[in-house]
Amino acid sequence: MRRTVIVGDIHGCFDELLELLEKVDLRPDDLLVSVGDLVDRGPAPGEVVSLFRERPNSVVVMGNHERKHVRGIFSYAQEITRLQLGDHYAETVHWMRTLPYYFENEHVRVVHAAMLPGISPADQKEEILCGSTGGQRELTALFPDGHWHDHYTDAKPVVFGHHVTGREPMIRDGRIFGLDTGACHGWNLTALCVPGFTVHSVRAHADHWSIAKRRWQLPVLKTRPWRDLTWPELTETIVRFSATSDAAVRGWLETVERWAADLRSSLPALVTAAYRVADELTTDELRRHPAARYLFQARNGRLDQTSLARRCSTPGGTIDLAASLGLVLPGPPG
Repeated sequence: MRRTVIVGDIHGCFDELLELLEKVDLRPDDLLVSVGDLVDRGPAPGEVVSLFRERPNSVVVMGNHERKHVRGIFSYAQEITRLQLGDHYAETVHWMRTLPYYFENEHVRVVHAAMLPGISPADQKEEILCGSTGGQRELTALFPDGHWHDHYTDAKPVVFGHHVTGREPMIRDGRIFGLDTGACHGWNLTALCVPGFTVHSVRAHADHWSIAKRRWQLPVLKTRPWRDLTWPELTETIVRFSATSDAAVRGWLETVERWAADLRSSLPALVTAAYRVADELTTDELRRHPAARYLFQARNGRLDQTSLARRCSTPGGTIDLAASLGLVLPGPPG
């Protein structure tokens, strides 16, 4: 008999996924369904995505983590995934845009996070189905004293992930199946096989999210838009991440701090250069110059370090102004 094998939140735990599929003895004609959140936090999101994309008879429901990538809403986990996927990132996000927000057959309904009772999946709000921040707020308002699944009275069983239930899945009344058992946190990866409604789990190999947060901190920091941060933002970012115990990260941040200090110490040279260029150019040439506003201030004797510092509010602005005045300042550390 053809089965539907539904897997809880995988979060890039590819080795555990392979072990789980071997344990359930997945057959080619079985339908493999993911509740969503294939990516983020774990070590191998690309391999997980590839398995579902390349295997026939596979369905992935939109999770809140896929939706974050689709909408460009980035926190640390998404920044790590973007680096892990590398050149395949844009194409993978394009594929994520095609994911459905629910799956339903004659046996079960599958959503990532939640659904309101008495309403067909097709008529549910996407934000509630996938567990977005807005959807979570709406559920809290609707069910202030409990969870949505405490009120689920529909006859057809519902299978979901999103909320970690602990090392064991949440199974209630033969109709409520919560399958997020914290694989990326070092707990378990769980699957439900229907129509038999049998549950299978494998133990995670490690607390992958804790490992990923440490391993990817420096690569992620190097991708920050240091040129475009305001000076206060740059200082705040350095202070916030310097609290790490990772010596390599602290050392690199010290290099960024020295780079920023060198840029700010170049202001006297920029003022001098602006006065020099303003004296060399005609009025028409000043108007066409990329640093025209500074040069007219200089010509009128009103340009000083204070006014220049107010206008050069980012490292990039300082570097670009220097280049327009014939000076070369270094870009951020690589």
